[in-house]
Amino acid sequence: MQAVVLEQPRQFALHEIDEPAAPGPGEALVRVHRVGICGTDISGYLGKFPFYSYPRIPGHELGVEVVAVGDGVTNVQAGDRCAVEPYINNPESFASRRGRPNCCNDLQVLGVHTDGGMRPYFIVPARKLHISASLPMEQLALVETLAIGCHAVDRSVAEPGEFLMVIGAGPIGLSVVEFAKLAGVELIVMDTNARRLEFCTTQMGVKHTVEYRDDESALAELRTITGGYRPTIVIDATGNKHSMQNAFRFVEHTGKLVYVGIVTDEIAFRHPQLHAPEITLLASRNALPRDFARIIKLIEDKQIDTKPWITHRTNPQEVVDGFEDLIRPENGVIKAIVEIP
Repeated sequence: MQAVVLEQPRQFALHEIDEPAAPGPGEALVRVHRVGICGTDISGYLGKFPFYSYPRIPGHELGVEVVAVGDGVTNVQAGDRCAVEPYINNPESFASRRGRPNCCNDLQVLGVHTDGGMRPYFIVPARKLHISASLPMEQLALVETLAIGCHAVDRSVAEPGEFLMVIGAGPIGLSVVEFAKLAGVELIVMDTNARRLEFCTTQMGVKHTVEYRDDESALAELRTITGGYRPTIVIDATGNKHSMQNAFRFVEHTGKLVYVGIVTDEIAFRHPQLHAPEITLLASRNALPRDFARIIKLIEDKQIDTKPWITHRTNPQEVVDGFEDLIRPENGVIKAIVEIP
């Protein structure tokens, strides 16, 4: 197999790679079996992701097998199947020492700042591998996606019974939905895409959905659902500038707005929209190491069902020419997985 390299926005190419090197101290050599396609890959492909540089091998949602380990590695061994925590942090950075490696000052994310897993083998710090003895590779590749939603809901400090609305029912929004359900909130999902909202209802058990057409009709539907109020937590997972700016309108007084999507544009809003209702605005970036272990156990215990998520499968050769078809919501894509023999 060859590595898939993003040469510049909107172009893929296949490049030969060298034979895998031996891992150094604290490192592991892994063989890649499954790669998930996500919004970050799409934004990088379109040249719209703020942290991307080119050329770049994409791929950060990974199911891998450990091939060899370097000196001092005790947490994994050859043959282990793992999900990869792709946020390569500097343990001595300010944020890392505060327990926040997800937003480390020197962060290098696989497939974004540094080359990712769309290749047969690569070397990764062994501390970034999370084992499961039972999950298949495609489920391991979904762990990182779910971790994004897990961290976003944790950032919101959601309490059972309060109304939480997720804006955007793409893969990241769906990962938020999973953990909002576990938090026991009254969940609402809003999107412009009726097909994705139907998926939320039929496959994920979401009771309340709002198909966005305009602000006034959306607000009227929300007040009907909540008994006259707006949600106290809104998590915007669209990665869309206009949605993110407009999301303030849907947050009740004293509530919280969490941005889990990211855009290169400036986000502008009238200060009274934030000040008058005393809204708390939060960013949610990546996830924490503990989230990966939690999610693996939740899937193993069948508290999270990932089966409906994977709607499309492809291989490294087909993904080059067919990538644009895998990023169009109108094609019914929820999650596409690249299967590597």
